[in-house]
Amino acid sequence: MALKIDIISANINILESNLKHGLISRAIKEKLIEVKVYDLRNYADGNYKQIDDTPYGGGAGMVLKPEPFFKCISELIKKTDYDEIIYFSPQGYLFNQSVANNYSLKNNILILAGHYKGIDQRVIDKFVTKEISIGEYVLSCGDIAALVFTDAISRLIPGVLNDAQSALSDSFQNEEIFDAPVYTKPENYEGLNVPEILLSGNHKLISEWRMEKGHQNYKEYISKNKKL
Repeated sequence: MALKIDIISANINILESNLKHGLISRAIKEKLIEVKVYDLRNYADGNYKQIDDTPYGGGAGMVLKPEPFFKCISELIKKTDYDEIIYFSPQGYLFNQSVANNYSLKNNILILAGHYKGIDQRVIDKFVTKEISIGEYVLSCGDIAALVFTDAISRLIPGVLNDAQSALSDSFQNEEIFDAPVYTKPENYEGLNVPEILLSGNHKLISEWRMEKGHQNYKEYISKNKKL
């Protein structure tokens, strides 16, 4: 059974343009995953299909209204039993490789993509089962976070990558070790050489070198982030 990801969005063009190219697109074409985008405006009332309004209590920015979300989600949950209904927020669980591994094993996921100053809290209280943060920074909209999330879990599904071992050896996949430096032809370019060990043909020594360099890269990562 292919992983199914439904996304409710106020910015479908941002999503659809990305879903038509690259890794996610190939996975969809090969029916390894299914991704469907729902336009929030199609569930809004009135001639202008308004999906946002000013926040109660004042303040800058606009808030996505509850009615379109309630209508869309209520319709979708009648047809699909979702393992998780996700909303991206600063106070959510931090998204990392371990979390991505877990979600790649799910069957059905619904993502609510926020915009402006966010969505009405009543939508979150009523429907959302997990709030997730993809990092300590601000994006212009939740659709970008939805793409990051979808890409990260899609590449873990068997068959999506041509080389399954590639996903298993990624940085953050193993504790305390990142990818080692990589090189390709030519052996010498502008006086810069490929390390001799990689040309040796000795796979045991090459493996040990990669392990050592991977540990070094991990230590550098920890050291740099402690200073932030």
